[in-house]
Amino acid sequence: MSEERAVAALEQAGIDFTITRHGRVRSLEEAAAARGVSPSAIVKTMVVRRSEADYIFVLVPGGRAISWPKLRALLGVSRLSMPDAETAKEATGYERGTITPFGSTTAWPVVADQSITGTVSVGAGAHGVAATVDAKDLFDAVGAQVADVTEPE
Repeated sequence: MSEERAVAALEQAGIDFTITRHGRVRSLEEAAAARGVSPSAIVKTMVVRRSEADYIFVLVPGGRAISWPKLRALLGVSRLSMPDAETAKEATGYERGTITPFGSTTAWPVVADQSITGTVSVGAGAHGVAATVDAKDLFDAVGAQVADVTEPE
């Protein structure tokens, strides 16, 4: 099961985390309330294709979106794209909406937006399941490159 794989990876990382389980939510605000954090502390894990069979994870805080020009400049590429849901699942082992860098079937490189700080909530492999962690611990555990790669939604 995907949630078990994510939790095992969190445990293996040796960081402090708390798992929160809640039903499906319809908005960022609902997710934040269910997880007991501010909307900006909800961290989405986006799968971005650099080239055929080459992906990265981009950690994006709630209320923000990937800035494609900034991300392309950081990575030194002229083209990036978002894979469809089936391709993202093939690349990570997780359904869209449950994707996390923890326990991905391939440990893709991670880029985290520099505005992510403090206590955050990141997906944990299943719908309505999240891990609350310290942002620095998250970055260290996944080897994230921290940079300015988002803009307000």
